[in-house]
Parts: sequence; structure tokens; C-alpha cells
Amino acid sequence: MKPVRLPAAATIALPRWGILALCLLYILPGLIGRDPWKGDDAASFGIMWTMAHGGLNDWLWPHIVGLPMPEEGPLAFWLGAICIKLFGWLLGDAMAARVATGMFFMLGSVSVWYTTYLLGRRTEAQPLKLAFGGQPDAKDFGRTLADGALLIYLGCLGLLVRSHETSAEALQISLIAYALYGCARLLDSSNKTSALKLGLTLGLLVLTRGWVLPAALSLCLIALCFYRQQIQYQLLLKLTFPVALIVAGSWLLAIAMVNPFDSSPYPAWMLWNSRQIDWPSVSSITYFLKYGIWFAWPAWPFAAWAIYAWRKQEKALHISLPVTFLGCFILLALLNPFSEEGILLPILPPLAILAAFGLPTMKRSAINAVDWFAVMVLTGIAALFWLYWIALQTGWPASAAKAMTRWAPGYEASFNLFTFLIALIATIAWFALVYWRISRQPSVLWRAVVLSSGGVILCWLLLLTLALPMINHRISYAKLTEALQAKIPQTYQCIDSNIGPSQRASFAYFGHLHFAGFNERSCDVLLLQSSQRLHQTSEVDTNTYPGKWERVWDGHRAADKDELFTLYLKK
Repeated sequence: MKPVRLPAAATIALPRWGILALCLLYILPGLIGRDPWKGDDAASFGIMWTMAHGGLNDWLWPHIVGLPMPEEGPLAFWLGAICIKLFGWLLGDAMAARVATGMFFMLGSVSVWYTTYLLGRRTEAQPLKLAFGGQPDAKDFGRTLADGALLIYLGCLGLLVRSHETSAEALQISLIAYALYGCARLLDSSNKTSALKLGLTLGLLVLTRGWVLPAALSLCLIALCFYRQQIQYQLLLKLTFPVALIVAGSWLLAIAMVNPFDSSPYPAWMLWNSRQIDWPSVSSITYFLKYGIWFAWPAWPFAAWAIYAWRKQEKALHISLPVTFLGCFILLALLNPFSEEGILLPILPPLAILAAFGLPTMKRSAINAVDWFAVMVLTGIAALFWLYWIALQTGWPASAAKAMTRWAPGYEASFNLFTFLIALIATIAWFALVYWRISRQPSVLWRAVVLSSGGVILCWLLLLTLALPMINHRISYAKLTEALQAKIPQTYQCIDSNIGPSQRASFAYFGHLHFAGFNERSCDVLLLQSSQRLHQTSEVDTNTYPGKWERVWDGHRAADKDELFTLYLKK
């Protein structure tokens, strides 16, 4: 027997304009008005920027102004470079690259919504009929579940930072969500067009972050078809997988024909892919359990309940499809020897969709517990943001002001009326939402997650309005680049360096510095990076960098006492 019994009043959907506004409030802060962030964000932007200002070789061989970056794949960087070419003159290169990030997010959000809608309106997912009628219409039930899935997706803590970065992970998670949508279409209608679109998506996934995940997912889809005794596996074998191979092989064929920079990223790309799989270890299991709990909050409690509540209808597509995706990605995360957030991201779309089907049967006490947790924790975090902002502006409380001074040395606070009003309006809207939820006690399904997603959006909005200038001051390399650029002769040939990808991208972008390319060897400037924490020396290794060098500058960001850069000129 189905576990769902609902009146039509519980399936009132959110208005479309409300969903769009919610997505924009989520994605726009963090895309506008900031510098490239240290880490994957700056490194990925560096690849896009190099492509946008380079030639065919640069597009086929991903690199950061001469630093090879063969890992992952070129697709996300191609799209970012295209956006730089189209909008860079208007928005600036960094903001233009993030246009692609915004489009990735919207693709993922729309895919999660429509996948849940398709699965939710299927016959086996419908609530039991009430004795005197009044049960919801199939489409209304599907729309309400889709709204809930989207709210859960937006509320996932692990999505927050990664969805705003110019990285391949932002595109990967969106393509996974679209692959879920394609599978729902294919397994529902056996349409050849759906099979072709799914093949295209799998091929694009290969070009985004390698072949390991698409290959594992393909095997799991075949297993799902046999488990459900569906004949769609024939379309997968005849259309989907061949199309995926053709799409993925297009880049490999192009680099074989062009041979960019008289070399190829293929060997290093294959090596990176092969290293994504190893036997499960204590460290990988510990990392998954330790970080997965908060990374997938608040989706995983609802998803776990959905699996339990629908355990007697495990072959139903709305359960078996997201569970297949989820099981595949959890297994890959446990097999991956590298402890990084990128291995956890793929679980979020199927987890959010599965969690939506736990909403109709979730006990009121559990829903209230999640709500009160969201209200207490997220309101507390928002209050801390306001407290530290007031301390920066007024110097009171003194302890908070000193903490901010230590966190961002040299930062001078300024007042921006526009961002202040946005933060104030968002805070008032949050308290209005909490009042509505507590006082009205609405019966709609998505009531259980509206506070979690709304609170996450509020905290992110406050952080990226009240604290954005200070964050830029702390993690940006813009000011350090000015000091470095002043010490480099205008007539230099090129810069040899050992600095990391994000630093190289930042220095090249902010200072338009010319680093050594693939075929450049005799540079007259040397920039070395060392770590005081790791007791690394900044002395020149003449075996690696032949010649006599004169030390002319040392520098680091004010907020980073560990990272040290040393500049040498050839005598």
C-alpha cells in the first residue's frame, strides 16, 4: 500500500515568479562585485581567461598562462571563455566568466524541478484516494513535490559555495541533474529523442570532469533497466552510449589532429581519471561520514525517510531512479582516495529529488524539529553577521572589532547604503517568513524545508553584501599584484615560477604579467612561492632555474602569514 494520503490543500504550489526570485536571490550574491577567490575559483577562471585571450591551441590544451592543467576536462572552461568573449567588454572578464556559472546553476535548478515533477505525477507516486474525495490532482501533486525538491536543493549547505565558483564542479552537478531529467523522460516514454539527449549529456559529463563518473553511471542505468524489467536498455546501448562516445571523442580527436604545443593533455588526463578509483580506505569512509552529514543537510534526513516510507514500492521509478544515481555516486565517493568536496557534490541532485518524496509522509514532530533547528542556527548566524558588521562600522563591541581586524589586517571599513538596504530588507523578509511559518502552520508539503532554504539564502546574502569588501581584501591578490608589478622591469621577457594555479591566474589577470609558456625557457624574471608553515625555503635551486639570480622583493597578503612570494631578477 502507498504510504501517502493527502488532501488537495496540501499541494498548493509556489508561484513561478516566486521560484525565479528565489533562485536569483540565491545565485546573484557571490557572482557580482567580487574578485576571483583563491583556490579552484581563481584557477578555473585562469584557464577560461587564457582561452579567451589565446588561440586554438589554448582551447584544446587547458592551461593557466603556460601552466598545464590537463585534469578534469575542457567543457566548463570553453563555456566560461565564450562568456568572456561575449560579455567581457561590458562586465569585465571575471564577472563575464561567472555568467557561465549562473547559467550552470539555473540549468541544475530547472532540471531538479522538472525531474521531480515528472516523477511526482506518475501513477505509482500518487497519494491514496480519500474516502470522500478531495485528493490532489496528479499535476498539482507533482508541482508541489517539485517545489519542495528545489527548496531542498537550494538549502543544501554543500552546494552554497561551489555553485558560485567558476569551476568544472559547478557544471558537473548541473549536468548530473539534467541526466536525471533525461533518464526520467527515457524510462517514462522510451523516446529516441530522450535517448539521444541523455547520450549528449553523458558525453558532456566526460568533457567536464572525466569518464569515471559517466562510465559508472552508465553501468548503473543498465542495471536499473534490468531491475525494473524495462526494455529501454536497448535504446541505451544503441543510441545513448554511442552518442556519448562520439561527443567525448570529439575533443580527443581534435587534440590528436592538431597536437597543440607539440604535445597532448591526453596522457595526463587519463592518469588523473585513473587515480579517481581505488579501494575504499578508512580515510575515505571517515571523510564521507564526517563531511557528508553537513554537506547534504537538510536533504539526507528527508531522503532517508523516503527510502524507509516507500520500502515496499522500491521498484517505483520515483524511488529507484534517484536511489540508483545516489548509490552510484556514494560508491564513487568511497572509492576516491582524494578527500575533497568535489566528490560529494554529485549526490546532491538525486538526494534532493528523493528527499521530496519523503515530505508527504514525514511526521509533524520531525518537520518541527528541522524547522526549529533552521530558525535557531541560521538566525544566530545572521545575527553574528550583523554584530560583526556593526563592530566594523562603529568599533563596538570592541572584542568583535578586534577579531575582524585580526581576520583582515589593513582593511578600512566603509558604508554602502545600497548593500545595507538589501541586507536589511532580506533580514526583515526572513522574520516575516518565520512568523508566517509559525503562526499559520500551513499544510503545504514544502513547509518543511522553506525555513532551511530561506535561512541559507539569508546568511549567504548577508555575507556577500555586508562582508564582501572585507572578503575581497582578505583573499584577493589584487593589492599584492600591484606591489609585485612595481618591482618587475618593463622590458622583461617572461616570468618563470613555481607558484600554484590560483596564484598564477590571479597575478596574470590583475597584473597582465607574462609567465613562461609551453615553449619558453630563457626567462629573466623568477617568482618563487614558499610556505613558512611547511618550512620551505625561498632560495633558488640553480639546477631547476639555471643562472645567477638577484633577490629584489618579498611579499605576501596581509591576512596570510604562511604564504610567501619572492621575486628574483637574472643578473
